[in-house]
Amino acid sequence: YNLGVAYESGEGVEKNRAKATEFYKEAAMQGHVMSRYNLGCCEWGKGNPDCVVKHWLISAKMGHERSVENIKRAFGGGLATKEQYVEVLRGYQDAVEEMKSHDRD
Repeated sequence: YNLGVAYESGEGVEKNRAKATEFYKEAAMQGHVMSRYNLGCCEWGKGNPDCVVKHWLISAKMGHERSVENIKRAFGGGLATKEQYVEVLRGYQDAVEEMKSHDRD
């Protein structure tokens, strides 16, 4: 993930979005939520709304709040379906519930 960020920003290495995307893909396949979110952002820049929604659906279900907000905007703009938006809300809520510590309650 960090190498993806470095290549995307050009910090310490020559800026290279293709390499950044590859590092994000590797990390996303290992369950890294920010990498999955960033893949959605990369696809947004390429004009691939179906891929954007796919990546943000996954990261939202992993508890990433900004992904939920972006899917909401995508739904409002006609890029995501009502079913996808409902799926995101349910998945996000499940992730939040799973992360709660029952010892604190």
